[in-house]
Amino acid sequence: MSETLKIMLLDDEPIVGKRLKPALTKLGCEVEVFENPVEAMARIDQKCFDIVVTDIRMDEMDGLQVLERVLSKWPETKVIMITGYAMMALARESMEKGAFDFIAKPFRPDDLRRVIAKAAKALGSPIDFNPAG
Repeated sequence: MSETLKIMLLDDEPIVGKRLKPALTKLGCEVEVFENPVEAMARIDQKCFDIVVTDIRMDEMDGLQVLERVLSKWPETKVIMITGYAMMALARESMEKGAFDFIAKPFRPDDLRRVIAKAAKALGSPIDFNPAG
């Protein structure tokens, strides 16, 4: 791949970023982790990410607001929604509003890497992802 994929990971649970950042860095991605959606949106105003992975349920701002903000600023960005509430209505709503994909917690790092690889391919920047096992 010629250019490093830039990924933002936004989840208000610190463990999520700690677990997933190494998994994505291993794919050769540049990863920035945020726990606060307001700080993440300030960063979105400064920098275009190829992929934004955001939790749907957060206190200060929900993932649908994040999705709308990202796509209004960077329409090419692929947004992947994650949630601990596997609610299909929210999943459908996020997809209707332009989310690239949806993943329900709990999930394994390989599950997210698979979705990231799909998004990378859609962006025309395929990455090598061969799940172990």
